[in-house]
Amino acid sequence: MTDTNDDKLMAAAGRLATEVAPERDLWPGIAEAINTPRRRRWTPMLAQAAAIVLLIGASSAVTYVTVKGQQQPVMQVSPELLFEQTAFGGRYNLGPGFQDARAGLAAQLDVELAKLSPESRAEVEENLKLVNQAIFDINQALAEEPDNTLLQAKLLMAYREELSVLRRVSGLTRNVMMRNDI
Repeated sequence: MTDTNDDKLMAAAGRLATEVAPERDLWPGIAEAINTPRRRRWTPMLAQAAAIVLLIGASSAVTYVTVKGQQQPVMQVSPELLFEQTAFGGRYNLGPGFQDARAGLAAQLDVELAKLSPESRAEVEENLKLVNQAIFDINQALAEEPDNTLLQAKLLMAYREELSVLRRVSGLTRNVMMRNDI
């Protein structure tokens, strides 16, 4: 800005009032606020606590009346339990569902392996050999300790892994044959 503009602004600022008086006297309101006792904070919290106690009591009463009105003699039924055991220690057989799934995937394995490259085929066969060796080793250990739950859990995981490898081989060859972006 130029000096003349600065002088005009300074002159206009000098004409402004330096004090602004309030339109009304504010002191009576301020004095009243200082002298008036504050509301207690406990009153709303006590009211809320009373409401919660009342709600819980009413809910409990309704539940008690409902349950008491519906009481019937208790009949004890012993369910028939069906246990499907896996091959723990060579004493048990795998369930029919597992055997069917494994038989179907194993029958298809040779066809699927023929579709793979020699490197992939060797890798799949090596993985299956490792899983089958683990199953054999765990079964031998379970023959000595049939009640060992850790070995039983490991055996189930090994069987699941075997099925997983068989499924992946089948899915792998399907995906290779379906690719049309090559």
